[in-house]
Amino acid sequence: MDTLQAIAERRSIKHFDPNHTMTEEERNTLLSHAILTPSSFNIQNWRIVDVQNQSLRQQIREAAWDQAQVTDASMLLLICADLKSWKKHPERYWQDAPDPAREMIVPMIAPFYSGKPELQRDEAMRSTGLIAQTLMLSAKTLGYDSCPMIGFDPKQVSEIIKLPEDHTIGMMLTIGKATQPAWPRPGQLPLNEIVVTNNF
Repeated sequence: MDTLQAIAERRSIKHFDPNHTMTEEERNTLLSHAILTPSSFNIQNWRIVDVQNQSLRQQIREAAWDQAQVTDASMLLLICADLKSWKKHPERYWQDAPDPAREMIVPMIAPFYSGKPELQRDEAMRSTGLIAQTLMLSAKTLGYDSCPMIGFDPKQVSEIIKLPEDHTIGMMLTIGKATQPAWPRPGQLPLNEIVVTNNF
């Protein structure tokens, strides 16, 4: 499946086969491609919690309005971000870059984010959205469906996964084999309402 087809066919699926198990190779393929997602200054601030323990999944389901896909999907991922990744040894994000690039960019990172909590959170949300989309399109390409979720109590889920204080949850993502198709698309706005040329 090519990328355009994956985009066209990706839908948010709510019903998954609870008996289907993804292979380790499939799981590794998804995750290893996900981390190729772009991030600002290459800070790679996403942190993915791959919840495999069924007891933890049940607890998360209870904190997610009892949505069945939390326990039925083959993968349950909490797409999180480290709000302070920009200052945690940022030189490692550019360790393989040419010297001129590394010497120019690494010193720019701290001044860009320091003292700007709103920017740090905005960056986290951008990054979690980007990596989630990479995961969803990769899953579709491998023959799996997915569902991005915000229908859960973030405080409860944070406690269940022992989320560090300087992290945040962007969304939950389920991936697996669909047992029911998605509803027909409910209504796409026309391009001329979405795309503005030059200015509003």
